[in-house]
Amino acid sequence: MAYRIEVKPQAEKALAGIPNPHRRRISKAIDGLARQPRPAGCTKLTGAENAYRIRIGDYRIVYQIMDRALIVHVIRIAHRKDVYRGL
Repeated sequence: MAYRIEVKPQAEKALAGIPNPHRRRISKAIDGLARQPRPAGCTKLTGAENAYRIRIGDYRIVYQIMDRALIVHVIRIAHRKDVYRGL
């Protein structure tokens, strides 16, 4: 049972601006969310329903899981110092 990945345009734009070695690791992690939306090391965000984050080096991927529809919605990809601003 694979989940469908949906990435917000803001997150796609942020991913394009990340240096290449990190971008490959982040893309691979996003692809892995289709198979396992709650991988080891993911953390549920407090104050937000169904929102999680995973850590890829100094970068964070914030996403929501919609289990009934089998969708993982990537909300934000950013450096750890900026990722939680405005959530």
